[in-house]
Amino acid sequence: MTFRWEWLPSLAEGLILTLEITGACVALGIVLGTLLAVGRVYGRGVVRALCGTYIEFFRGTPLLVQVFIVYFGLPTWGINLSGFASAILALGLNTAAYQAEYLRGALQAVGSGQLQAARSVGMSLRRAVWTIVFPQAFRIVLPAWSNELIQMLKYSSIVFTVSLYDLMGMGKKLASKHFTYLEVFIVVALFYLAVVFFLSQALGALERRLRLPGLGVDGEAR
Repeated sequence: MTFRWEWLPSLAEGLILTLEITGACVALGIVLGTLLAVGRVYGRGVVRALCGTYIEFFRGTPLLVQVFIVYFGLPTWGINLSGFASAILALGLNTAAYQAEYLRGALQAVGSGQLQAARSVGMSLRRAVWTIVFPQAFRIVLPAWSNELIQMLKYSSIVFTVSLYDLMGMGKKLASKHFTYLEVFIVVALFYLAVVFFLSQALGALERRLRLPGLGVDGEAR
């Protein structure tokens, strides 16, 4: 195998784009996923049905299809987005569905008695949810959210299909130029591995710092 040091600047440039897309789509997913989870747990009738339909659609269809719908399909309706914006939107809509389900489980894990107690002293439902239930649910859902961040980092590799030179796209470009597919993609894999390892360590430390008192690192009661 032949490794060329001149590959590294191009791959590093691709990695920066990968991190930008991942960070933006996860942030979008957190905001939208939170609204979906709250709507599904505390909403009624049409609101709950719409949230459920959204979640089932984005969890039940391939991510690549969703990217193509946004990038190639929306222009037919006069909505023209750049490849970068299309990637963030498609991945953000996708991860929102999964994050909504993670948060829904966490909200339901918080004892209903706490919500009832807050309501009995005059708190509105909205205030009780956001000030009492949600802070506890956030700690419960953090491990699942951490895993979703890492998954989206890897799933973002499909954005090269919409002409973006992220880490995967840049690797494909270099491999095609030098006809060194094995060597380039091994280096690309090592880039992903290094970032995933760093994120895993950082998020693990955050989980240990914020875990609920009385629970072990693995979430089991002690």
